This record gives sequence, C-alpha cells and structure tokens, in this order.
Amino acid sequence: MNRLGKSLIGHCGLAIVLGSGLPGCLVKRAESAASPQPPAGEVWLTGRQVRDAQIAVGDVAVRPMGTQLVTSGKIAFDDLRVAHIFSPVTGRVTRILAEPGTRVKKGAALAVIESPDVGNAFADVGKAAADLVAAEHDLNRQKDLYEAHAGAQKDFEGAQDNFGKARAEMDRARKKARLFRGGTADAVTQEYTLRAPIEGLVVARNVNPGAEVQGQYAGGTAVELFTVGELDRVWVMADAFEMDLGKLRVGAPVSIRVVAYPERPFTGRVDWISDTLDPASRTAHVRCSVENPGRLLKPEMYATVSIAVDGDRAPAIARTAVLRMADQTVVFVFAGDLGGGGAKFVRRIVAVNDDNGEDYLPVVRGVAAGDRVVTAGAILLSGML
Repeated sequence: MNRLGKSLIGHCGLAIVLGSGLPGCLVKRAESAASPQPPAGEVWLTGRQVRDAQIAVGDVAVRPMGTQLVTSGKIAFDDLRVAHIFSPVTGRVTRILAEPGTRVKKGAALAVIESPDVGNAFADVGKAAADLVAAEHDLNRQKDLYEAHAGAQKDFEGAQDNFGKARAEMDRARKKARLFRGGTADAVTQEYTLRAPIEGLVVARNVNPGAEVQGQYAGGTAVELFTVGELDRVWVMADAFEMDLGKLRVGAPVSIRVVAYPERPFTGRVDWISDTLDPASRTAHVRCSVENPGRLLKPEMYATVSIAVDGDRAPAIARTAVLRMADQTVVFVFAGDLGGGGAKFVRRIVAVNDDNGEDYLPVVRGVAAGDRVVTAGAILLSGML
C-alpha cells in the first residue's frame, strides 16, 4: 500500500472514532445543562435530602430581648426557718441525744453538758436571796432605831443603800439563771440539757461526747454545736451589677439551676434587693425565695440565677441557627423551593449579640425580620459547601 492509501485509511479511522464519540459528548452536555450546579455559598437539596437531614426552618421575628438577667448566686438558709444553736454554759459534753438527719420538735433534747456554770448560777441565786433577807432585816432595825431617835440617820441611810444593792444582786442572779430556761439545768448534778428552740431537721452536729465547749456567757469564742432548720424553702443570694439594678424589681420571677441537677430548674421570686453596694465587687445582693421540694438544694451550693426583667424588642434568631466558622458567624437562609419538596439555602454572614445567654439572639446585621433561617441541621449544610 502506498503512502497515499495509508493516509486515507488513517483519516477515515479518525473520522470513525470521532463519529462514534460525538453522540456521547452531546448527551453529557445536555445532562449538564439540565442539572445546573449551585453557585458558591449555596446548598440545593432535594425533598428527600431535606427530610433525611431533618432540616428545620424558623422565622427571624421581632422579640422582647434581654428579658433574663443571668448572674451567679449561692444557696442559703431562710433565716426565719433555721436555728444555730450554741451552748450558754462552759463544760464537757456527756451525751449526744440527736443525730444529723433527725427531725426534732421544739424543746427536744439535743445534748447534755456537765458544767460548773449551772451550780454557780443557782448558788448565786441562793446567796443573793440570803443577802437580801439580811439587808432587809438590817434596814427594818435601823428604821426602828432612827424613828425612836436611838440611831443615827447615817446608819439608817446606809441600811437603805445595802438593801438596794442586795435587791439588785438578787435580780441579776435570777436573770442569769433564767437564761438557762431554754434548756434544763439541774443544780444538784450541774448538768445542762441543750434543747432545740424550733421544730425542724438536725442539719448539722459539730460536737462529740467528751468535747469541752465554751459558753456564750463566759466571754470566750463559742462554737456552734447544732444547726436545726427547714429546707423546704431556701434563699438564693445573687449578685447584681450596678448597671443592672434599674431593671430589677421585687416580686420578679427567677429560675435557679445548680450543677447537681443541670436539667432541673427551680423557681422562685425576688423578695429583697439590697439598698447598698459591696465596695469591692460593686454589686448589690439580691435575695430570692425558692421552693425546695425534696430538699435537693443545699446551703452553700453555687447556682446560676436567671431573673426576669423588662427588655427591648429587636429582630432575633434562634441560638441553634448560628454557626461559628473560623472567624465568621454565619446562618443559612431559606432562598426558595426547588419543587418536589426541595429547597435552596444560602450561607450568610451575620452579627449577633451573644451577651444575654438566652435562647434567642438579637441580630445586629446580616438578616432582617421576615427572613427564614435554618434552626436545625445547619451544621450538615455547612459540610455540603
């Protein structure tokens, strides 16, 4: 075969190959034209993809914002429902009659203390009574002598002064002994029974048998022996900054959360706002009265306190709609239907105010009231870009 023949065959073969591939190229171009690709920053989903991804959409609406003032707090006893019990006498604890967790009635015995203060107190009463009788006898005698002009006026006046001193000492001794009436004092055995001043639960016991205790009336530093109280209602002491005081009001509803029960809120109301500020922290104490069913809240627990306040109205989006991507804050906005349940979503950069700690965030820019944003499944859309 000559060179010309080979050239003709080569061109014919090339033409056949090109001819056979041409219909396939035309089909691919047609398919591409029929299925356009979404532009950058958009995600197009079919109806099935929307359902499988569980995409939820919510409106950007004008809402009251800043309706919750969130601050820290601490659980405390209701002062009117707790008694911190000290010993009025100095001595040694001989018996413990109530254990922590025991419910006691008012006047129930808590402990027995052997104390010389008991004997001294009753001895002082007896001595004062005897001195008063002697002073009274001397006063009557001096009075008779003075009226009969057989005694000096000076002696009569001295007897009057001694009688007044004896009567004052008698009153002092009786009042000191009366201080022991909160318990039960036995002058013979010098035992003092410490009793509960209120009905409640023995929350704490800080003394053991054989311990030496200091009396409140001895002038030393007394130690709290028992704490008796009720925990079905407690106080939460919260701190409010100076700039927030204008928003607070007595009677405002509060919601309390603690680490021990993160999913269980406790509710109450503000019942007192301090009239002074702490000079160091520049905060005011806010006291909230909170019901405590099951006595789950314990004194000294730390708490997160949300106080209802009056706020301004602004366009807001759900916190779940906001994504943090690198140094940008974005949301996905519903941009229209594709038919068959399909939808277009557009990524949009926004600015929101995230200082209030609420479920809805006020929008600074990026979306407006009436826009529809993805509130569930936005993280899946970000992975499809």
